[in-house]
Amino acid sequence: MNFSGYQTDGFYDEMFLSSGEPRPDARLLVETIESLSAGELLVRQSSAERLLLQMGITFTVYGDTSGTERIFPFDLIPRIVTAQDWAWIEAGLKQRIHALNLFIDDIYHDQKILKQGVIPESVICSAQTLRPQCLGLNPPRGIWCHVTGTDLVRDRDGQIYVLEDNLRVPSGVSYVLENRQIMKRTFPQLFAGMKIRPVDDYASKLLEMLQSLAPENVPDPRVVVLTPGIYNSAYFEHSFLAQQMGVQLVEGRDLVVDADGFVVMRTTKGFQQVDVIYRRIDDDFLDPKAFRPDSLLGVPGLMESFQRGRVALANAPGNGVADDKVVYAYVPEIIRYYLREEPVIPNVPTYLCWRDTDRQHVLANLDKLVVKAANEAGGYGMLVGPHSTAAQRTEFAAKIEANPRNYIAQPTLGLSRVPTIVDDHAEGRHVDLRPYILYGKEIYVLPGGLTRVALKRGSLVVNSSQGGGSKDTWVVAGNGGGEQ
Repeated sequence: MNFSGYQTDGFYDEMFLSSGEPRPDARLLVETIESLSAGELLVRQSSAERLLLQMGITFTVYGDTSGTERIFPFDLIPRIVTAQDWAWIEAGLKQRIHALNLFIDDIYHDQKILKQGVIPESVICSAQTLRPQCLGLNPPRGIWCHVTGTDLVRDRDGQIYVLEDNLRVPSGVSYVLENRQIMKRTFPQLFAGMKIRPVDDYASKLLEMLQSLAPENVPDPRVVVLTPGIYNSAYFEHSFLAQQMGVQLVEGRDLVVDADGFVVMRTTKGFQQVDVIYRRIDDDFLDPKAFRPDSLLGVPGLMESFQRGRVALANAPGNGVADDKVVYAYVPEIIRYYLREEPVIPNVPTYLCWRDTDRQHVLANLDKLVVKAANEAGGYGMLVGPHSTAAQRTEFAAKIEANPRNYIAQPTLGLSRVPTIVDDHAEGRHVDLRPYILYGKEIYVLPGGLTRVALKRGSLVVNSSQGGGSKDTWVVAGNGGGEQ
């Protein structure tokens, strides 16, 4: 495949300069692709897709009547992140997660940030993700956000922003690990020549973090992954991570809280105590005694066991208060308040529709802005103004007027692009990046993360449920060690 006709179209391109020359860290990749015989890249792309099919790397689209599961689309041309960019991103993510954790702990204890007026109390009290059941809760080590997926985007001018925080049950890391395995099979020579930082140790890092949450007097803690079951959109990931860590994958019906308040797991050899639960179930369904009484997915009495220190939960219930999209707008102030530092990675400028002046501006400029519901995910509950119809804008205006607290708006960014295989050539497609952060004894950021790509021409929506796919993300190690 030849990139001679490739156009950046005025967007920031992660592989090519505006002049059409490859960026320095991408030069070897470009040369390797261009050295392939005619059609060879497409053959390798087809081989990668067959591997994905054989490995069963799927996800579920809720409400889709065409089938329960889909193969997650994958594009063979990777996204490259320079060592310099990554060092800055890593520092910014560690700062952000540290501050957000302090914020969550404060909200469920002294609420100093509210009493001092840094965030309006009404914003937190009206948050759908606030859990009164968690007031006074003290999770192990005071950590609430053990696994975070933070979405980053780069604008036309090259500036990187945090688009949103995902602290509840973020998904996608399994695709990062499987994409890397496919790429190492497809371009083995590049991993030696480009010093790409490895991601293969994520499962061991995750297990180590989870084990660190167990009570001090448990020498060999038993960890399980709690899944809602096979119909959950991320079930492949739940089973994959459990297998990679060498721990049991369980559903709520497999666990019981015993008379002493400990969580035990049903096995063929009788009940066995569970010390740490990596839960992939939303708060509402976790424990019918504490949250939704109609939930059949959770474990009755689990919250009380957690409160008594009998079992550890990751992520901690209630941490979703920090990824409400309205609270997101205050994260720069949260960082300043708790850490006395300026934010490393900026937020996207955000209008809060509960403010009269912001709402008036948003309603007058719906054709230019991106409007989001405070607690929706997956590309749902969103209006991309420049790509919307008059009817859609009228509908969203009514929603905003009816419930202004539930909506934010942001300028439409010109997301950066990466060359993507389209038929027999490469075209630029918009991308974002979701790095994964683990918080145990220390904060660890997986080098790279999930690059999601909008496969439809001109689309800015990268979510898999909206027709997006993924790419491998190569963090170039610079002078350090690379992939082995």
